[in-house]
Amino acid sequence: KSPLSIIIPVYNEADILEKNTLKIKNAVEKITKNYEIIIAEDGSDDGTNKLAKRLSNKYSNIKHFHFKKRQGRGQALIKAFKKSKGDILIYMDIDLATDLNYISDLINAIKKGADIAIGSRMKNKSNCKRSFKRNIASYFYNLLVRLLFDVKIHDTQCGFKAFGRKSIFKILPQIKDKHWFWDTELLIKASKKNYKIIEIPIKWNEINNRKSKVNVLKDGIEMGLKLIKLRIKLKN
Repeated sequence: KSPLSIIIPVYNEADILEKNTLKIKNAVEKITKNYEIIIAEDGSDDGTNKLAKRLSNKYSNIKHFHFKKRQGRGQALIKAFKKSKGDILIYMDIDLATDLNYISDLINAIKKGADIAIGSRMKNKSNCKRSFKRNIASYFYNLLVRLLFDVKIHDTQCGFKAFGRKSIFKILPQIKDKHWFWDTELLIKASKKNYKIIEIPIKWNEINNRKSKVNVLKDGIEMGLKLIKLRIKLKN
C-alpha cells in the first residue's frame, strides 16, 4: 500500500520547523502509520536545513530535500512531488494556520473521487481569523480569478491542499509559475480540464503566523498581472 505523502515547503523557518513538523507527524499518525513527511527546504540560510536534516536522521518517516539555490515555492513543491511515493499528496504550510484536524477531510475527499481537495478560508462555514487588509486582498483576488476564468473556486491560495497522484502528475508539466502564483495557475488549468476540485471549509487562524512572507501590495500586484497574462495566453 502506498504511503500518504505530506509535503512541507519551507524557507527560513528555524524558529518553528521542529515543533510544527512534530505536530504534523502526531496528527498524521492518528490517521495512518503508513506515511512520509517531506520537508522541501528551499535554500534557507538561517539553519533550517540543519534542523530538517536532524529530523530526517531521527525519524524514518521524515525526509529532507535541500535546495542550495532558491527554487521558489511552486518549483520546490513540484520537485518534492516527483520524489514522493504517496497515492495521495498533501502540501501544507509550516505555520499551521490551518487546524490539522482537517487533514482527514482532505484525504477523504480524494478517496471519494476528487482530483484535488483544497482548504478554503472563503466558504460560508469557514472560520477564518486574519487581518482586515489580507481578508480584503484575498477576497478581491479570488473574485478576479472567478470573473476572468469562469471557475467556481473561492480560495486559490490557502496552503492546505491534497491531490490524487495520477491527476496531479498529468497536469504538472503544464504549470509554469515557480512561486506564489503556482496554486492559482494549477487550479485554473485543472478546472479547464474538468478536474473534480472540492473546497473544504476550514478553521484558519492568522495569529499562528508570524510575519508573513507574502507582501500584500507587491505580491498582490504581481499576481494580478500574472492573472491577466494567463487569461490572454489561455484565450489565444
